Amino acid sequence: MKHSNIAIFIPHSGCPHQCSFCNQRTISGQASSPSPEEVSGILRQAKVEIADPANTEIAFFGGSFTAVPASYRRTLLKAAEPFLGEDGFSGIRISTRPDAIDREVLSELKEAGVTAIELGAQSMRNEVLSANGRGHTAEQVRTASALIREQGFSLGLQMMTGLYQDDREGALFTARELAECRPDTMRIYPVAVLKGTELGRLWEAGIYRPMELAESVDLCAELLWYFHLKGIRVIKAGLHASAEVEANRLAGAYHPAFRELCEQRIYRERAMELLSCIPGADPVTIGVSPRAVSKMAGQKRENILLLEKETGRKLRIRGRAGLAEYEIILVEEEEGQHCF
Repeated sequence: MKHSNIAIFIPHSGCPHQCSFCNQRTISGQASSPSPEEVSGILRQAKVEIADPANTEIAFFGGSFTAVPASYRRTLLKAAEPFLGEDGFSGIRISTRPDAIDREVLSELKEAGVTAIELGAQSMRNEVLSANGRGHTAEQVRTASALIREQGFSLGLQMMTGLYQDDREGALFTARELAECRPDTMRIYPVAVLKGTELGRLWEAGIYRPMELAESVDLCAELLWYFHLKGIRVIKAGLHASAEVEANRLAGAYHPAFRELCEQRIYRERAMELLSCIPGADPVTIGVSPRAVSKMAGQKRENILLLEKETGRKLRIRGRAGLAEYEIILVEEEEGQHCF
């Protein structure tokens, strides 16, 4: 069953730092924090519109939920309380900083119905964290992660690729270190350089070169595959597509279908491995999950065209029920079957 959330953004509120990449107003599309009354209104409307509240979480995003003034945080949680429980939403998800977690805060969150906590780790290299103004260390990520798991919350971790003074090897190191924290979920955000940020200033001064889209897709495809092998669900890859981000982006890796591009790369590489084991040049039909047919084919049939060029054989794709994510098999064609 697919889970969803009702995202309520708390932009900048509570954050003691100005990270190099951050412009929450652009990312979230709003400038001010919601009042408890506004939260109640959002949830009341969502309760009417959402067909399956039992598989929907209330989500307080913005990255610093446990660093906002305690009185404000409690009023938001109190506003959400009537919408939980039987016939209500499944729980509350929050995102916060690794250095804003302790046992007292976790006890308060559990009492208020919070079920999942995401930490904005971003990198596990201290020099990268410092260069980007994060204000916390890798060790604080480990400590906070352990506390969250110990107290029975679902743990989510977030990482960024292409940060100032980071590189491909640094991102792979971060992925390995975060996997050791045993998160239930991951989010991967490639850097998009936005107006009004420190990265924007560094880019305009020629000091910082962000990853371009193709380079970022290559890296993030590798990260998606790595977390897949580790059994860690990646619930987001790429910035949320929005007019605000598109209007304020100066440089960096952004595409409204970023994850699709990454998964397209994974399927192509998996198919190449399979085809390299098949002798001859006869046409081949490969099967993938019905939901993955378009990813296997690629945008504008890019994967099919590249694989046919590399292998010298005609390739057809068929959706087959029961196949797992990223699973690819050879299938026998039957007369009348339709293939991509």
